Amino acid sequence: MTVLHLGDDENRFSPDWLQRVHSTLDDVDDVLVTTGGGKFYSNGLDLDWLMANGDKAAEYVAEVQELFARVLTLPVPTVAAVNGHAFGAGAMLAMAHDFRVMRGDRGYFCFPEADINIPFTPGMAALIQGKLTPAAAIASMTTGRRFGGADALSLGLVDEIAAEGDVVKVASERVEALAGKDKGTLGAIKATMFAPAVAALRAPA
Repeated sequence: MTVLHLGDDENRFSPDWLQRVHSTLDDVDDVLVTTGGGKFYSNGLDLDWLMANGDKAAEYVAEVQELFARVLTLPVPTVAAVNGHAFGAGAMLAMAHDFRVMRGDRGYFCFPEADINIPFTPGMAALIQGKLTPAAAIASMTTGRRFGGADALSLGLVDEIAAEGDVVKVASERVEALAGKDKGTLGAIKATMFAPAVAALRAPA
C-alpha cells in the first residue's frame, strides 16, 4: 500500500508539489491512499504562484488537470482520506479517487467557484459530474456551500466518515480488500468509465 502524504500545510498545488505527487504516483504498485496533515487535505490551486506567473496560467491548469486525469484512471484502487478542509481543486483531487473517507467532526468539502468568480473548466466540471448525481452536482457546484462530513456523506460527496484519528485507517481498510486486481484490466475499466472526463481534462485549452 502506498500512503501519499500531501503535506502539513494547505497543500496547494505549486509546481514543485505537483511534481512530487506525480513522482509518488510513478511508484504506486497495489493501492493508493492520499491524506494531508493538520487542518487541510488540500486548499487547491496555488493562487499566489498563479498571480505571479500569469503568463504560465494555461500550462499550469493543464498540469493540474493532467493530475486529475491520472488519478481518475490510475490502474489500482484509490481512496482519499480527507483529514480536513478540501476546497476547490483540492476537493476535485479527492473526487478523482475511487473512494473518499472524510473526517466526521471537522473540516469542509467545498467547491467555492461560484463565490470566488472562477468558473469550472470543462474538464473540471466533467470530472465532478462524472462522479456525482445531477442533484449533487448542482447542490455542490452552483452554491459554493461548505459541506461538513455528515452532509458530504448524505449528498454523496464522500463514501464514509470517520473519527479524526481513524480516517487513514478506515480509508486503508476500504481499499486493502481490493488489492491484487489486474492493473491492465482495472486501468482499462476506469479509462472507459471516465472517458468523457479524461478527454475534457486533456483537451487543449
